[in-house]
Amino acid sequence: MTAMPGKMGGAQAQILLAGQMSVGTRVCGVTLSDLDRALWNDRTLVKAWCMRRTMFLLPSSELALFVRGSALRAEREVRWVLSKGVPARELERLVEEVLQALNAPITQTALAREVGKSLGLRVTYGRGGGWGGRRRIPHIRVGPLALPSTYLLHLAGARGVYCSGPNAGTESTFVRADKWVPHWKDVNQREAERELVIRYLGAYGPASASDFATWTGMTARDAKRVWSSAEGEMAEVDVEGESGMVLWEDLSELSSASLDGPTVKLLPFFDSFLLGHRSHRNIVGPAEHRRVYRQAGWVSPVLLVNGRAAGVWSHVRKGRGLKIAIRPFARLPNRIASMAYEEAGELGRFLGCTNVATELP
Repeated sequence: MTAMPGKMGGAQAQILLAGQMSVGTRVCGVTLSDLDRALWNDRTLVKAWCMRRTMFLLPSSELALFVRGSALRAEREVRWVLSKGVPARELERLVEEVLQALNAPITQTALAREVGKSLGLRVTYGRGGGWGGRRRIPHIRVGPLALPSTYLLHLAGARGVYCSGPNAGTESTFVRADKWVPHWKDVNQREAERELVIRYLGAYGPASASDFATWTGMTARDAKRVWSSAEGEMAEVDVEGESGMVLWEDLSELSSASLDGPTVKLLPFFDSFLLGHRSHRNIVGPAEHRRVYRQAGWVSPVLLVNGRAAGVWSHVRKGRGLKIAIRPFARLPNRIASMAYEEAGELGRFLGCTNVATELP
């Protein structure tokens, strides 16, 4: 169970339940309660910012690999702050204080206050919180900039490794990995970058360096350099007239792979499978693209049939009841429709719902 997020290149968890559902649809028999225990009790899973500076569920034993491997994305934030006139020495001191403050689970509000007090920097309040957040959060005045508390964490991601801790009331907490992860082991950044390419191709190949740049959020230049570090592990293949790279070790299996029968999955919001490539032509056609990849970065829950988007779906959970509405792009064959009902029942089992009502035209 805990290994699966690593094999899939991380389960995107900006919405935690969506990340958990991504794991649930891939691991037979697992429940939401199992994943909660792995996160907050056993600590064999963690939630952390890494690729694209987005939250992912990851095996705790592989946290360093994903964070260090994608640290060049966080480094972009460092370069931006420096470009605004903040002295490098002052910035590094700020990051060091943030990482020190993360020696125990701490909220963003408490983090900003503690770092501001330690460095004698002014703390103000303004809107922020990331991805359309409008609530008022603390900002620290550093030179000409007022940096929101979330941004302090993104800067720290270029230098250290931390993850989410348990909520403190309604607020999230964050904690340094060496203080949270059992048997913590760090990884050299260059080593982690090379391994990240290998993990990416294992989950998303065939793919290109451009795809890898989109997936990690790195600049094209940074992504190309990291990509080249693993070129000895790659084989070039042709897919319908377009070239891409796969791992040499996967080439034989991929060349001979075939489906035993139809495969039907209900993928949740932002499922990682939907976000692995620059283009989405392998998943959905132009006519239905906007129903899956919506405005403001939203990615719909998808009915996936043999690796292609065949519809979208939604759910409402109330107590032990679950209502699922599936909206196919075209009429489904009876066998596929029956398998979609079975998937809906599996989602209910995963969520611990005893009464599942599925609507499928």
